[in-house]
Amino acid sequence: MSRPAASHSALLTLVILILIWAYSWVVMKQVLQYAGPFQFAALRFTGGAVVLFVVLLIKRQSLRPTPFKLTLMVGLCQTTAFQALSQWALVSGDAGHTSLLAYTMPFWAVLLAWILLSERPDRPQRIGLILAAVGLLCVLEPWQGLGGLFSAFLAIIGGISWALGVVFTKRMFQLHSPSTLAFTAWQMLLGALVLCAIALAVPAPAVDWTPQFIMGLAYSVLPATSLGWFLWAVVVQRLPTAVASLSSLGVPVTAVLLGWVVLHERPGGMELVGIVFIASGLLAVSGFGQRKPSLDRR
Repeated sequence: MSRPAASHSALLTLVILILIWAYSWVVMKQVLQYAGPFQFAALRFTGGAVVLFVVLLIKRQSLRPTPFKLTLMVGLCQTTAFQALSQWALVSGDAGHTSLLAYTMPFWAVLLAWILLSERPDRPQRIGLILAAVGLLCVLEPWQGLGGLFSAFLAIIGGISWALGVVFTKRMFQLHSPSTLAFTAWQMLLGALVLCAIALAVPAPAVDWTPQFIMGLAYSVLPATSLGWFLWAVVVQRLPTAVASLSSLGVPVTAVLLGWVVLHERPGGMELVGIVFIASGLLAVSGFGQRKPSLDRR
């Protein structure tokens, strides 16, 4: 496949991934009327881990665990904390609003990489941090009172947890360079086991196994979790990192629009202003639009 054709294919893959992950927020909001947030998260990611291990078997790749300490840290941050907090936030928060705050992950990742990896942000990234911070204030609207702030707080902490998982993932590949598929499967399994323990420890009504819940769970396990991570690997492989990172911008914006259409969760004026500021800030943080050094031309 030629380079232009590969790029077009990857861009199409990116669009599909954005739609899959954005709609998953609508699905998650809907299925929470049939199961507790921790129960659903445990079922989703246990199922996702099983699917990934089946894929490893089909591809005849090694099932050997990846380095335990960093794999566990990523599983706890990226799978356990992010997913548990996001599901909890959805109980009382709108799907679009919650996804918007959770997907501020790149914003927090820049700060954490600065603190933990000594990766000092450049000028565009510092501008991006300021813009995203203003956007968060517009979305939260603290001047309107404290209503709904608990859900927003959970979503933001979830985004910070995901960002910490990104930092640990980067450290993993710097030190060990494991198989991407095996690493994803093992961190998801470890994180899912902790989610199962939380689901068992936190009292909740029994799961209502209605056809609607089963369909929502199937969507969350197969397209949103297993296929979604595969498509993400394709995007990262074929597109520049800066372009691939824009998927984290398309997901919450699309989720807000889908929440408006499907769940009738109409965003307010200040929330729309906040979307513009956050998107602008994350664009700056990603480095989109910056000139790259000219490469060797052949």
